[in-house]
Amino acid sequence: MDIKQALDSKISRYNLLQHPFYQAWSAGNLPVDALKCYAREYGAFISTLPKGWETLNDAETAEEETEHIEMWQDFADGLDTEISDAQIPQVKTLLDTADNLFSNSNTALGALYAFEVQQPETAKSKLTGLKEFYQLPDKVEPYFVTHSHNEHEAEKLLDRIGALPADSQEVVVEACEQMSRALWDALTGIHDAQCA
Repeated sequence: MDIKQALDSKISRYNLLQHPFYQAWSAGNLPVDALKCYAREYGAFISTLPKGWETLNDAETAEEETEHIEMWQDFADGLDTEISDAQIPQVKTLLDTADNLFSNSNTALGALYAFEVQQPETAKSKLTGLKEFYQLPDKVEPYFVTHSHNEHEAEKLLDRIGALPADSQEVVVEACEQMSRALWDALTGIHDAQCA
């Protein structure tokens, strides 16, 4: 099994496209209040991404991610809410996990890969749901438009991971699994708070 297969096998257990929250969103069954909660809570996680790239000494991508936080805030604005501190326990755990994993270059590689490799497909799914089922201002869409064809970040991470020695790659795979689980659990927390 090569490193990409090892990473992807961990992620596949927590494939966000299969999560009930995203499935309800893409089917138009998610209440708007759930979208608002997601914009507020998950925005707190989106705001952590520049730190991961800074740990990797990738100032260009860190700056790009900072601009993407502003796009996320536009998404929240379109829902008449704003990014706030996490209130849902599983989202708080996601933030703690990100903070921990983004503090070391090997674990940052694995954690960022877990998120970035899934983002193009989840962004496409969410964008389709927004367009088909929700009558919301146009400003809710640009974050998802941008990320629906944003494969270069995952590719960049994979190149760096592939250049690491085997023992470091093991650390990366473990971090990837931790982040994949935390992302899944955060969605579960938002889903349970809004849809149960």
